[in-house]
Amino acid sequence: MLKDKVEKLLNEAFEERPDIFLIDFKMGAGNEIKVIIDGDDGVKLSDCMFFSRAVEHNLDREEYDFSIEVLSAGASSPLSSPRQFVKNIGRDVQITDREKRTETGLLKKADKEEVTITWKAREPKPIGKGKVTVEKEWTLSYEDVKQAKVVIKFN
Repeated sequence: MLKDKVEKLLNEAFEERPDIFLIDFKMGAGNEIKVIIDGDDGVKLSDCMFFSRAVEHNLDREEYDFSIEVLSAGASSPLSSPRQFVKNIGRDVQITDREKRTETGLLKKADKEEVTITWKAREPKPIGKGKVTVEKEWTLSYEDVKQAKVVIKFN
């Protein structure tokens, strides 16, 4: 019953803030509410506070004993939503598919159905000795993605 109320309050808050989207929502033991959000332009502390208050200020503490935690999807968190892929176009990502193939490359394209990455690889020349650099491309549907995350580089 509490979970339904929280979901309704979160849905209302997401309607008010369409730039923010839900990544995960869990209700734990002791009515511990955990909400993970992301945004098309990132997430600020004020965004987390907005969603926390949207729930907390509309539930009666006399009726429910609960705690709420609203977090942003971290930099090392896996990408799980097409909107997260779209917002990270132009960044390096590592993708593992259901067949356990893993590639790292530039996130070139992402839409509602699939994602495309590109990378450079050294391969033997078709004729003669030596190697040549070729550009590889991999397109796969979201249902074939087992895990994907942004590759963080430190210069």
